[in-house]
Amino acid sequence: MPTYEYECKTCGYSFDAFQPMSEAPLKICPQCGKEVRRLINGGSGVIFKGSGFYITDKKGTSDTKHQAPGSACACCGKAEAGTCPETKAAG
Repeated sequence: MPTYEYECKTCGYSFDAFQPMSEAPLKICPQCGKEVRRLINGGSGVIFKGSGFYITDKKGTSDTKHQAPGSACACCGKAEAGTCPETKAAG
């Protein structure tokens, strides 16, 4: 449910109302009982920076270069993953 911001036309009192979108806008100021107007705001934007937020980013462990034991190492292509010098140095 969105939060709407209202302001009284008479006394200037500002308040927020948490209400469903299907509900009619409020019309009465809770402080003085006069007419209020709903303010239009731009909302808030969210910006994701860094990796891990997009579907194209890779999932996996921090050591994604090395494959399972018994297969060729992805970083050097020569040794098995369990015997690769980079794997041993990182561990």
